[in-house]
Amino acid sequence: MLTLPDILADAERGHLPEPGAGPTIVPQPSPRDAGVIAFTAHNVICADVDEGWIRSRLPDDGDLSAPLNPPFLRALEERTGRRVGNLDLLALAEPCAGDPPIDLAEITDAAHPRVLRAHRYRDDVRVWTCPGGLLVLGRGVAGRWEVAIEVDAGHRGAGLGRALARAARQLAARPLWAQIAPGNAASVRAFLAAGYVPVGAEALLVPDVGGSDSRG
Repeated sequence: MLTLPDILADAERGHLPEPGAGPTIVPQPSPRDAGVIAFTAHNVICADVDEGWIRSRLPDDGDLSAPLNPPFLRALEERTGRRVGNLDLLALAEPCAGDPPIDLAEITDAAHPRVLRAHRYRDDVRVWTCPGGLLVLGRGVAGRWEVAIEVDAGHRGAGLGRALARAARQLAARPLWAQIAPGNAASVRAFLAAGYVPVGAEALLVPDVGGSDSRG
């Protein structure tokens, strides 16, 4: 049986799902991870929901945008008892050699608020800080390695976001996935400048317990 880890591992090797096929429906790899990932003309739906129900909620006219559109996502919310978080751009980058371009200090206090927040969405979390910025690495959806960065308001516009995104590639041993809100143009530019390549879009379903939807 094809699994979401299989699909993501193929994407990391440069083999994206075939355009025009699908949707591909796969089981959740864990109770935490459910949602829709859209690659070029191919959607992957990851939810522990009957396949027949999923296909019955999608139009039969071949509309490739339907799985990420509100009608289907609302139906999936009701079916799973979860809510849709952000609709994110997905970008991917290979690790690279060399030392990070900025000095980083790792946070090792497991009770730190930023570490606690990161553990809501990821395993094997590591967090680094620098003046005006923060960098998070961890294993997220289907065990893939994910990166998130934050830049304080007073330090924006000076290239710190790009430096943090680049540093992540030098700290990681595996390909890195970045989930970026499309409306955050500054963050999109930072990741592109640091060598990340857009590969798709994603809407994850999170437990409906209130609070922020941010996975950063």
